[in-house]
Amino acid sequence: MKEKKQGITVKKEQDFAEWYSQVCLKSELADYGAVKGTMIIRPRGFAIWKAIQNYFDKNIVEKTNTKNAYFPLFVPEQFFKKEAGHAQGFSPEVAWLDKSLTQGEHIAIRPTSETIVYDSYSKWIRSHRDLPFKINQWCNVVRWETQATKLFIRSREFLWQEGHCVYETKEQCKKDTINYIKLYEKLCRELLAIPVLIGEKTEKEKFAGAEKTYTIEAFMPDGKALQCGTTHELGQGFAKAFNISFLDKNEKQQTPWQNSWGLSTRLIGAVIMLHSDDKGLILPPKVAENKIVIVPIGEDKKVMKKAEEIKKSLLSLNPILDNRKEYSPGWKFNEWELKGIPIRIEIGPRDLEKKQAIIVRRDNNEKKPIKLTSLKKTINTELKKMQEELFEKAKKQLEKNIIKANNFKELVKGIKEKKIIQSNFCGYANCEDEIKEKTKGATTRCILFGSKAKKKKCINCKKDAKYSVYFSKSY
Repeated sequence: MKEKKQGITVKKEQDFAEWYSQVCLKSELADYGAVKGTMIIRPRGFAIWKAIQNYFDKNIVEKTNTKNAYFPLFVPEQFFKKEAGHAQGFSPEVAWLDKSLTQGEHIAIRPTSETIVYDSYSKWIRSHRDLPFKINQWCNVVRWETQATKLFIRSREFLWQEGHCVYETKEQCKKDTINYIKLYEKLCRELLAIPVLIGEKTEKEKFAGAEKTYTIEAFMPDGKALQCGTTHELGQGFAKAFNISFLDKNEKQQTPWQNSWGLSTRLIGAVIMLHSDDKGLILPPKVAENKIVIVPIGEDKKVMKKAEEIKKSLLSLNPILDNRKEYSPGWKFNEWELKGIPIRIEIGPRDLEKKQAIIVRRDNNEKKPIKLTSLKKTINTELKKMQEELFEKAKKQLEKNIIKANNFKELVKGIKEKKIIQSNFCGYANCEDEIKEKTKGATTRCILFGSKAKKKKCINCKKDAKYSVYFSKSY
């Protein structure tokens, strides 16, 4: 069989958008759907999502006494109308079913599930003994108004989780809402090796219908921020709109406090953009379905037998044994580098004589001869080191790209240089609009927790600044 060239044909630094698309497609993570704006998540990509789900259910759902459930895809129009701010915020993105199919009823495909969930909560919650009431669901959502499709990052339909909780007091709600965003940060750090900025959204950038929104923001190599997860203090607005109430300990009727929180498959996009290189995909070992590929050199029967033995000894790492005869070792090396297998094991006749194998880490391409007797221990050590070093590398890159601006000229310069700019801000939406226009696209990403700007002036309008924020362009 003739070997075909299948590698990445553009460099990450020269054409980031094309590079990213090629990595997604050629590493077999995703493909474009037949309907404009849609994407297909292929098995290799879905395995990453499954790893995120498994971590999330174990470390967030279970540890916060949240329960998984599922709610309908279809939302009646009357539900949207009940919470005015929510309806207004989502109206441009909502996809509606044709009335000829619904007997005249106006039914939406969910862009988010607050309204459909809270209608049920109004029937299920009766007493303070029912609270806190915490449910999470894994589902798809549809947001029809979108720009050009970018696999995992921007599509009309995507997968996510969304949590919806109800509390007796505002204090309980606030504490949990902040706790969830901190758990999101931990997921990004521990599982995906992604460092993030964590903080509160400005009034203009907060979720439609929320009193406060908290966010984690990653920073991509092309100079754009990527919102990776948000949690929202919803106050009592939705509870009042959907008649959710409970009897307190004194048998008095009370209105509860609510939050919602979510992250999506765009986390996969963040992993790809942040860690991968000109050879293709690089995955943090914790989310790689196959952590090892074994490539025998030559067709020596003793080598093949030893390769099989190595595979059996490393079954917990879900190894691939590539013993295809129609491809050369070099071609196989390139293929598995493209697909992001964290560690490659090479073994040939000379290695067998020396009772060793060669291991190659995907992120640094270093080759190491390892004695067969210590192969398993060394590989587990290298996988751990790779996970940690990917995070440290990304963290240094993030820190290097944060700069402070003392005046508007420095802000504009920093945005042109594709940096994250820390500066003082008044908090007014019209001023935020001006900054976006003047910088050709920069927005506030978040207000860091505890941030204050006493006796400082806004970088744009020169009014008193309320806090220090991060500005950058974003996805």
